Amino acid sequence: MSDSRTQFYLDPQNGKWKGVCAGISDYVGIDVLWVRLGIAGLTIVAQQWWILLAYMVVAWIVDPKPTGLYQDHDDQKFWQGVRANPKRSTAEVRAKFRDIDRRLADIELHYTSRNSSLAKEIDSLR
Repeated sequence: MSDSRTQFYLDPQNGKWKGVCAGISDYVGIDVLWVRLGIAGLTIVAQQWWILLAYMVVAWIVDPKPTGLYQDHDDQKFWQGVRANPKRSTAEVRAKFRDIDRRLADIELHYTSRNSSLAKEIDSLR
């Protein structure tokens, strides 16, 4: 499933027409308004009319985004980060696991150490 989260999909649910701009927005993680303005600007102002043809080809070739691709907004942001910079994303995940491992080691040390005051409190409760 992770490989499907890193692919480019059309996003017709959030799109105006065919969902190409919404798909680009979802893929790169920027607001869809800026993608639409960029494409319109390149097409009209810079007179790059081939963009309309490319838009049609992408709309015809690319699959629509599967429903339920992301679990929540944080999951969507994570996968957008993976697409943008996979090495940074793996470093972030490793750092989170190191932090969790360190915290678990601290908890384990606290409960397995000889803590006489804790032992006295437990004995007084009996």
